[in-house]
Amino acid sequence: MSKINVGGQAVIEGVMMRGPECLATAVRKASGEIVYKKLKISSTKNRILKVPFFRGGMMLFDAMVMGIKELTFSANQAEETEEEQLTDKQAVLTALFSVGLGILLFIALPSLISNLIFKNNRVASNILEAGFRLSFFVLYIWIISFSKEIKRVFQYHGAEHKAIFAYENDLELNPENCQKFTTLHPRCGTSFLLIVMLVSIIVFGGMDFILPIPTNIIQKIGMRVGLRILFMPIIAGISYELQRYSSKHLENPFIKFLASPGLALQKITTNEPDDSQVEVAIVALKLAIGEEVLNAREV
Repeated sequence: MSKINVGGQAVIEGVMMRGPECLATAVRKASGEIVYKKLKISSTKNRILKVPFFRGGMMLFDAMVMGIKELTFSANQAEETEEEQLTDKQAVLTALFSVGLGILLFIALPSLISNLIFKNNRVASNILEAGFRLSFFVLYIWIISFSKEIKRVFQYHGAEHKAIFAYENDLELNPENCQKFTTLHPRCGTSFLLIVMLVSIIVFGGMDFILPIPTNIIQKIGMRVGLRILFMPIIAGISYELQRYSSKHLENPFIKFLASPGLALQKITTNEPDDSQVEVAIVALKLAIGEEVLNAREV
């Protein structure tokens, strides 16, 4: 039988895993107990996610929506008292702020600053914009990696990758087998975001040469920022297909070379997990592929 394709995401004190029919999130409570929740994925959504190029943008949007829900669930399960738990309103406001910050740092600022410096030189402006975008992205990840809470999330990120590696290599899912593997996985979301950055540089650069030069600040914001936001689903679709192809052809030296920056960036976004964290990732993975678990409780 062919392997079920599984993807994941680290959450607060836990891991979310997604199979073709089920999404499962497992969390380690302060008491040490592992709890989980499962969500069945609709067949309609599965059919949509099989359409090449379109599925990348759809998965990016779906991952953002589901990620917010599962992060809220994990945060609330990790807290001991109801007073410390997030309300739905707080979760939505946090998500909106995060999206707004991402648009500001990685789309708006690089574009506007580079255009102010090189108003009439499109080549120089696009090169500078690309440099700013990549620099802001890497710097942001590096800065948040010093947070104690984020370090824990990055450990669960490493646990997620190790569990998936053990599954993909047909090993029994236990902490000992999982710990044999690296925390760097070619299908990681970190690598995907870096590919998105690189593809956007090419697409936006070509787009700026086709469109007329903006003559006022409204046109600059509309053409250089608004269009970039609108084109993100297309860029995500291209990036997803590139990552999907490269992850299956890493034996090719050229493909491995192209994938190396994304793997290198994962050295920041993943940390070595302990066995208890890997155990949580295994629970989420087993549930996502339809297996039963005996060491966790459904909530």
